[in-house]
Amino acid sequence: MTRREALTLLAAGVAGRGQVSAAGPIIRTVLKDLPPEALSGGATLFHEHLSLAPDFMPKWMALARAQNPQAKTGPPPPPPQAAPSDRPFFMQDAVLMAEELRAASKEGVACIVDGGHPDMGRDLDFLKKLSTLSGMPIVAGCGYYSEPFYPPEIAGMGEEQITQELVRQARTQPVGAFGEIGSWGDITDLERKVFRAVGKAHLQTNLPIFTHTGIPGRSAMEQLDILEAAGVKPQRIVIGHVGNLVDPKVEVHKALCRRGAFIGFDRQGGPGDARQVPMVVALIDAGYAGNLLFSSDLSTANQLKSNGGTGYAKTVTMFVPKLREAGVNEDTLHGILVDNPRRFLAFVPPR
Repeated sequence: MTRREALTLLAAGVAGRGQVSAAGPIIRTVLKDLPPEALSGGATLFHEHLSLAPDFMPKWMALARAQNPQAKTGPPPPPPQAAPSDRPFFMQDAVLMAEELRAASKEGVACIVDGGHPDMGRDLDFLKKLSTLSGMPIVAGCGYYSEPFYPPEIAGMGEEQITQELVRQARTQPVGAFGEIGSWGDITDLERKVFRAVGKAHLQTNLPIFTHTGIPGRSAMEQLDILEAAGVKPQRIVIGHVGNLVDPKVEVHKALCRRGAFIGFDRQGGPGDARQVPMVVALIDAGYAGNLLFSSDLSTANQLKSNGGTGYAKTVTMFVPKLREAGVNEDTLHGILVDNPRRFLAFVPPR
């Protein structure tokens, strides 16, 4: 990294209330802390899933269809019991998943951020094993997803109690971000409480934050409003799933970028690319390449290479070539895939 980039990261880390470490900015993976330059050799995917409970996606699909029967949420994944009895659920099969990550590494992926946490069935020990077997650096998220998935006790907890639980997770577990932190549709009062708590926990830990805005992401602006009101600098936030906000003029996207936040185009590598590519190009033309982050949010077995899918590298292998065809140059793509996520993830741990 250049001296200017390092100073920028250091300044971002000082946002926390605690004294900063003299060691400088780090990216915290499940196995060890890395200097940001360690991930300069490939793309960092800021929002994927490597560990989910077997019943998470069936529940997610059912809730999504109930909320909007006309929404194209894709085919439901096969129920867990449909798998052969001698095969574990794919996100509990470390050998299979390690093969997928080794394939992604060969296709240009240097690091993957897992967007799960306990209310989604995320298993930290599994992520450690997966990183060890594959050699892929993995950044684990933490926090709470969205109201339909909150543990029951959240409703009865005060904002300060939630804040302290989030701080406890950040201080006792090898997690490198708060995320994905979501609102399911229009943001609810309970989700607002959690967002305020996440903002307060950030001030005590300096961990960056990435969000889930649902389909079609109506709460994107309010999410940023809440986190900023709590004291979080927009440069430490990714407002996720903005590719679902289909608008050729990208008005909301530009407004988020003008305030300094990152925005996530993170459901890529499929038919929706036809709508997302023009929006990404419009944002680059408007001068907001430095605010963009890419990922695919992979979460179902049919997307794996071993099942004939495109795998975890599909952002690099499928979406990026479409941007090249649209005229985006290599320096810009390198900045979005390599530099932007390192800048987002790097933080200075408070003492």
